[in-house]
Amino acid sequence: MSDAILGISAYYHDSAAVLLRDGVIVAAAQEERFSRRKHDAGFPHHAAKYVLREGGLDLSDLTAVAFYDKPYLKFERLLETYNGFAPKGLTSFLSAIPVWIKEKLFMRKMLGEELARLGEDSPQILFPEHHLSHAASAFYPSPFEEAAILTVDGVGEWATTTICKGSGKDITVLKELHFPHSLGLLYSAFTAFCGFKVNSGEYKLMGLAPYGDPDSDRVARWKQAMYDELMDVREDGSLLLNMDYFNYATGLTMCNNARWEALFSVPPRRAESEISQEYMDLALAIQQVTEEVVFTLAGTARDLTGCDNLVMAGGVALNCVANGKLLRRGTFKDLWIQPAAGDAGGALGAALAARHIWQGRERTPEPGDAMRGAYLGPEFGEADIRRTAGLHDAPFKKYDDFGDLAGDVADLLAEGNAVGWFQGRMEYGPRALGNRSILGDPRHPEMQKKLNLKIKYREGFRPFAPSVMKEAIGDWFDLSRPSPYMLLVAPVADSRLKPLPDDYATMSMYDRLYVQRSTIPAVTHVDNSARIQSVSRATNPRYWTLINAFDRAHGCGLVVNTSFNVRGEPIVCTPDDAYACFMRTEMDYLVMGDCLFAKPDQPEWREKGDWRDQFELD
Repeated sequence: MSDAILGISAYYHDSAAVLLRDGVIVAAAQEERFSRRKHDAGFPHHAAKYVLREGGLDLSDLTAVAFYDKPYLKFERLLETYNGFAPKGLTSFLSAIPVWIKEKLFMRKMLGEELARLGEDSPQILFPEHHLSHAASAFYPSPFEEAAILTVDGVGEWATTTICKGSGKDITVLKELHFPHSLGLLYSAFTAFCGFKVNSGEYKLMGLAPYGDPDSDRVARWKQAMYDELMDVREDGSLLLNMDYFNYATGLTMCNNARWEALFSVPPRRAESEISQEYMDLALAIQQVTEEVVFTLAGTARDLTGCDNLVMAGGVALNCVANGKLLRRGTFKDLWIQPAAGDAGGALGAALAARHIWQGRERTPEPGDAMRGAYLGPEFGEADIRRTAGLHDAPFKKYDDFGDLAGDVADLLAEGNAVGWFQGRMEYGPRALGNRSILGDPRHPEMQKKLNLKIKYREGFRPFAPSVMKEAIGDWFDLSRPSPYMLLVAPVADSRLKPLPDDYATMSMYDRLYVQRSTIPAVTHVDNSARIQSVSRATNPRYWTLINAFDRAHGCGLVVNTSFNVRGEPIVCTPDDAYACFMRTEMDYLVMGDCLFAKPDQPEWREKGDWRDQFELD
């Protein structure tokens, strides 16, 4: 009998399920991909069914189910917080506590009932702490025998930041920072104040920051105000927030907007309104402060553990700008970040903690890492693709030689077409890594605008990532190591840059954005940086073959890669999802498996109602 553990994260955001068998990650997926509800927080029924099916197992075959946090500790935190801030927070208290008393206090029973819907003979349910789940997801799949572990997010039960040491099969917690003092919640508060949605808009704030003026007195003044008024950052990177400025501990909003407006002399930005330079500068200021705190925390982790390598998880670990700068600082020899660093990755960490800590099983690090490229979701074959095509009377060209398909698609990209690319197993985590992607030519001067406004239907300022052949990274970027999970930002190589116009600094946001600042403008952000995904022939041979064909035919060893979805929609999972997204947008071509669909050949797309109503803007 094999040893099989089901990991579950649920009931906050980004619920997910993971199957671990004999220590190997068999399958992992987020519930949103099946339910088509972005950041779905419900019990991951579809994801759990999928991972069990992928492993050929029933619930009765499992050794244990591991849930990613401890509900009783979280309830304790809620009660103590409301008590500590009373009489403030009555409205929030009356909203939250009845749900806990009715359901969440009885999480073991509730989970048992949900699991019973998956099958009989539910196994033992384990509850590792939230940040231990994050730490386990960062350390155990990493290539390191020993490493410092840094986890930073909004909040788990009590912890908001932890520094641990991983060695062999063991994880030792060395330091914790507790709620309400949280770097993640601080960043989310600025996300909300700048008019973006908490728990999904933080990456927009990160993308907005380079539009800020790093030489302005305003950025410097606001940074100092943050340090003086909002928080007290200690020498070890821990921080104390001035809760007079924040409502999240007991309220229904993140900030005390009146105090923030008095501090920064700007009102909270209204969602979807025009973004003025003040908010760009505010985004830059908090991004710089966040980086400085992360660097200090990393230095403390180095001092406490004596380790040469660092691993990271938690939502703040998705701040790839900070990650890239941390790597270049050289505090550690190497850095590995869990690709599903947010709560979805907690399902993986819970399962791994159950195996190595609860069971005490030994661990053997794998070269590269144990994530298998994060290609851990469902895969669909030719029969599934033909079934979707038949349902819509959709004509396509079937290729017998994948090399021929790659060559033709390379030419289509070079002609300025946007191509949906649907291959193999779906990615686990927030990034599309070449199996559920929309691709373009990074040299095309209009590609960034086309993808944002005509296909993704999202804010025009947002940057796109390059997927570059692993062998060609140094030809295009100032980066000397792989970045397989799109979690490192690095400068575009100087040899690829173009001179900026004399009046660049005084241009408006979008005028600056559309300046051709490099030979690959579609993936070069306004600060001449790029969020890089390196593509390995060993990990994703089909994607690598396509990019190689593009390089051989057109002299460019990279493509634009953005996730296969529109704004507010989860990344596509099935051929049906992919074809619908293709037809709803101005995408030009769709490749599923060995089949090429051309937009001009497709029948008119018909569906009841406005499909945009299905997706809430993120």
